[in-house]
Amino acid sequence: MRGSKAFETSAFIIFSHINIHTSRSPDYPLFVALQGPQGSGKTSLLERVKEMLAQNDEDHTPHRVATLSIDDLYLPHAQLKALASAHPDNPFLRGRGLPGTHDIPLGRSLLRSLKDINRSRANSICIPRFDKSLFDGEGDRLPESEWTEVQGPLDVVLLEGWCVGFYPQSRQYIEERFIDVPSVLDGTLDTSAYSLEHILDMNRRAAEYTQWWDLFDICLQISPQDTAPYVPIYKWRLQQEHEMKAKNGGQGMTDEQVKTFVDRYIPGYHFLVQGVTTGGYEQQTGSRLIPPWMQDEPTPPSFKNPPARCLRITIDENRRPRKVEYCRRQ
Repeated sequence: MRGSKAFETSAFIIFSHINIHTSRSPDYPLFVALQGPQGSGKTSLLERVKEMLAQNDEDHTPHRVATLSIDDLYLPHAQLKALASAHPDNPFLRGRGLPGTHDIPLGRSLLRSLKDINRSRANSICIPRFDKSLFDGEGDRLPESEWTEVQGPLDVVLLEGWCVGFYPQSRQYIEERFIDVPSVLDGTLDTSAYSLEHILDMNRRAAEYTQWWDLFDICLQISPQDTAPYVPIYKWRLQQEHEMKAKNGGQGMTDEQVKTFVDRYIPGYHFLVQGVTTGGYEQQTGSRLIPPWMQDEPTPPSFKNPPARCLRITIDENRRPRKVEYCRRQ
């Protein structure tokens, strides 16, 4: 995928969107959220975009960039097992992946430290790493000695993940989506595998992540086409697993385990992904939650058509970009 015309096109689109916004504040790095399904190429794209942002030529000032994945913020293996044992009937907590399986305090502390790195005396921060190949594909957090050190100051911080920007929705919305499953999801969304209460629990757990999203300035979303939005995810995620196993001597999940693994994620997309551009609702008060990248900003009068802070790239089954659009608050 990397090096292909489609890949380079998507990378350039992302680079351009970020580059427009990089002059926002010298005191804080620009926080960029990238949401996209498993196997859609998020990690590779961010690494390529990081290279593009760092290059120094006559058309571009080099930027200092840090990248991280939400996958590296999973709970350690022992805590994931304990979570699953505490909720044996909840399929969404049987292993890493869904809201509730990430280390919220660690993520909050890390992101805040990165946000303040340009004004902090601590000029370096260590980013956790999670090895998905350990424990037969269940994964585990690596020791701190193997974490990635990031040196400040920084101009851009990029976070990618499948559920980045997911917001909790209203109970009414969840119930309606649970009952009315579109025909395009036949074969990929099996509502008999979980209960409404399991979905509501996932929704409540998603609320904990909004303290992360509050720190972000702009967002990019990689979205499958609407015709069969989740079918390609199985193909992409299987390719991803095969590539990892080819590099590490065969450690990881079997093909059947990959399918079961992805099955657990599909409800997350169905019930929560729209929050990336529409936000959600506070669980206790019912008040509206608007993502920071969808909030209105004052702009100079001369700036008649300011670029939106959220950009969506729709890709086909072969990850080729088919549509690019700004997402603005309705």
